[in-house]
Amino acid sequence: MMRAGASFLTVSKSDILSKMKQETKLDRFAKYAWYVLAWNVVVIVWGVFLRASKSGDGCGEHWLTCNGELVPSAPQFKTVIEFSHRMTTVIDGFLMLILLIWAIRIWQKMRDRRSRIILYSVIGAVFFVITEAAVGAGLVLTGNTAVAVTDTRPFWAMGHLVNTFVLLVFLVMTVWLAKRERQFAARPERKVVVLVAIAFAALLLVGMSGTLAALSNMLFPSASLAEGIAKDFSASSNVVLRLRLSHPILSVLTGVYLIFLAGWLKSRRPASGDVRWWSGAVSALVVIQIAFGAATLLSLGPIVMQLGHLFLADMVWIAVIFLAANYFAAEPEMPKVEDLVSGHPIES
Repeated sequence: MMRAGASFLTVSKSDILSKMKQETKLDRFAKYAWYVLAWNVVVIVWGVFLRASKSGDGCGEHWLTCNGELVPSAPQFKTVIEFSHRMTTVIDGFLMLILLIWAIRIWQKMRDRRSRIILYSVIGAVFFVITEAAVGAGLVLTGNTAVAVTDTRPFWAMGHLVNTFVLLVFLVMTVWLAKRERQFAARPERKVVVLVAIAFAALLLVGMSGTLAALSNMLFPSASLAEGIAKDFSASSNVVLRLRLSHPILSVLTGVYLIFLAGWLKSRRPASGDVRWWSGAVSALVVIQIAFGAATLLSLGPIVMQLGHLFLADMVWIAVIFLAANYFAAEPEMPKVEDLVSGHPIES
């Protein structure tokens, strides 16, 4: 009996030490993934400044070159903005490559379900970084930049927004999966899945309507709020102008829904500290974002307000992803007393 107990303790100690080494490596990986996520948010916000400052044609209709040069020799202000945005994207590409190589090495050493899912998540992020660059190149090559008014530009802009949000999903999930070992519940409740899916769909609609609103504000600026409202209801206005009124309406409705959903999810998982924290974060960010959006509207959308508004939109999206992931995470199983007494190893 003593020998069996000793054997169990030896194996258990070895397993624990091995697990601790794996967690230490993954903790470093998770920290790096956080940095990559933060850098991508910087790139996204800088892209908003590029559009809002009407600098999208700073390199002409050239890509990969800038006005036919690898490095612009006599750049104007808008050329500096456009070229610097491209450089932030290049840096992002290198950061993503390091993340991918690191994820592959982790999978090669661990060869378990967790490392495999992390690798898939990183591959997804790399794919959507590539498509993000492709959409940006498409905007430049088709002349849908700066103050150009074309029939296809709204679709390019909305596609860019959707691609960005999907990219953030994969980056957030990479961070979440690497932070500590956890997995999704085998059979999540269907009604909860539906309600969370509605939240994501609503946020996408709000994001796309916001893209149209920002585009219309840049292409068809107004001298006053009254003039802007008059344009919204004018039959002679561009269709993008007439659609921008949908953004504040969708924003308020979605905000109310998100606050309700966050509170409801917290009430169903009161023991989860992560769910409680992210529920509070979602509710707080939604309130701040709606207030900031109203201030942006009343101030006729100066560039600094546009940057803050989009940054907050990204934060709301990221917070909802974390809330949903933590809610759907399987409850950790506590070791059974009989397992410890009998000397059987505990499966992780």
